[in-house]
Amino acid sequence: MSNEAQPLLTADGLGVRFGGVAAVDNVSFQVRAGQIVSLIGPNGAGKTTTANAITGFVAASSGTVQFAGENIAGWRPERIAKAGMVRTFQNAAMFASMSVADNLATGQFLTSKTGIWQTLLRTPGFRLERNETRDQVDRVLDLLRLRHRRDVIAGALPYGEQRVLGLGIALMTQPKLLLLDEPAAGLSPDETKLMGRLIRIINGQGITVLLIEHNMSLVMSISAHIIVLKQGKKLAEGTPRFIREHPDVVEAYLGVEA
Repeated sequence: MSNEAQPLLTADGLGVRFGGVAAVDNVSFQVRAGQIVSLIGPNGAGKTTTANAITGFVAASSGTVQFAGENIAGWRPERIAKAGMVRTFQNAAMFASMSVADNLATGQFLTSKTGIWQTLLRTPGFRLERNETRDQVDRVLDLLRLRHRRDVIAGALPYGEQRVLGLGIALMTQPKLLLLDEPAAGLSPDETKLMGRLIRIINGQGITVLLIEHNMSLVMSISAHIIVLKQGKKLAEGTPRFIREHPDVVEAYLGVEA
């Protein structure tokens, strides 16, 4: 993706305080359309708090957040998601007693245009949207290589496939930007490689990705740009090679693996 792509997401001077503690302190960065950008840092660096502030799950104390040309500061999470920025969480969010296909269909509710009366009366609009949802479920199943699991109860899936299903539910909303919070947590090396391939495939569909992740092999292999936080502040940002060789980053975060 060209560096000339326009910023899809811009955080400018972002700050989040809990009481007298600054969990995020004057953090600024951009995510350009079409990129895979990673946000990394040691435990307690402020990564998840930054993600929560961007997506409306916590209120920013200072700074601004712009998404797709709009100032989204103060928006509720569901409004931000409807605008096209959707996140996953560290724990797989799914309905364990429902099938894989039905779990995916729940992701479409966020963008549903059908009201309760249309649903109860089974109007033509309801039937059209139901068929569109089924088609979208099939597309996501194929994209994530889960077609053979269509009718399996989600709680019976292996853990790695549950993580993939969580990705699929988010994809059902047809996001512009997908924020992934530690998608490789708890995965084996082979499952992590598969997750990396799936993230590339998703990105290849035109979806911008902001990745929060501890697995440095995954981060370095798929990211176009990396932002490093330490103790709530931005320590460095740049290409994977620049970050890998940055002495402050090596000392703060990469030292053991480096």
